[in-house]
Amino acid sequence: MRGLTIIVTGPDPDRYRAVLTMACAAAALGGRTRVYLHEAAVTLLTAPDLAPEGLPDLPALRAIADDSGVALIACQTGLALAGLSADMQRVAAGGLIDLLATLEDDRLVTL
Repeated sequence: MRGLTIIVTGPDPDRYRAVLTMACAAAALGGRTRVYLHEAAVTLLTAPDLAPEGLPDLPALRAIADDSGVALIACQTGLALAGLSADMQRVAAGGLIDLLATLEDDRLVTL
């Protein structure tokens, strides 16, 4: 199965919820799955989440994504601007050049 790389372009928690759900589904089907948080989207790593009744909150979804093998990559510039550390957020730090250089035959989705 072809891989899936998703770029999150802004700090919208609803979009991030959709991205994590899509990433978990793709990983369950056996493809390489990566989520890249671009610039301001990095703040989603620490954003509070009020999940709709009966659904997991963002930290729980992120744990499911981690367990599913989804690679979470945070923009290095975004991390610096938000005053966050990749190590403390348990993500890889990266940039768009490296992301696109390693795209291979992944499908690319931007949300």
